[in-house]
Amino acid sequence: MSDDRLIVALDVPNALQGLAMAEELGEAVSFYKIGLGMLTGGGLALANELKQEHGKRIFLDMKLFDIGNTVENAVRGLAQFDLDFLTVHGDPHVVRAAKEGTAGKGLKILAVTILTSLNRDDLDASLLKEGDIQELVVERAAIALEAGADGVIASPQEAALIRSLPQAEGKLIVTPGVRPTGSALGDQKRVATPASAIADGADHIVVGRPIYQADNPRAAAEAVLNELISLTRR
Repeated sequence: MSDDRLIVALDVPNALQGLAMAEELGEAVSFYKIGLGMLTGGGLALANELKQEHGKRIFLDMKLFDIGNTVENAVRGLAQFDLDFLTVHGDPHVVRAAKEGTAGKGLKILAVTILTSLNRDDLDASLLKEGDIQELVVERAAIALEAGADGVIASPQEAALIRSLPQAEGKLIVTPGVRPTGSALGDQKRVATPASAIADGADHIVVGRPIYQADNPRAAAEAVLNELISLTRR
């Protein structure tokens, strides 16, 4: 039972623990996210091993942001590893540079709109544009998609709004901040259940701690998969 709509975040300290978790999850999970926190713990090596030796799909969550030339060169280097998704910040110059860096490769560029751990108070503290956070997310998503992004990262609460954008036709929506019913919120502030996120237009959901911190991670992953399968059958 595998469904690549579920992406499991391997937000563990190092590649050895990440590989052990992937082996415990086995065939139940086919898609993994490896983030910035594991970069110095062998994250790229783990990404390559899971992709090349275990046939898994890989989402590299680096949230790149820099001048265009630097982003383009960084993405070009990462694209050689035949990974699936890479995140960059949704500023148009960053998106355009990232797409240049993927030339000839299958790596999909996903734009970050507003981090799902942030709320309006956080944006105010950072002196960011005033306005309703959902409206800002949708506006940033539209701009990033127009700049050439293959998809966006957005909270489940904004998925339906983004899916309704004309710019979102044929594009990917990937939602972190997904918590199975009864799970702790952790540091996420804009959350939804797996089924509701998919129903609202997400193509993939990202689930981390509710799976890898569970007493039985495989059973926790299978519970999420069963929820997605039940949604498909309705």
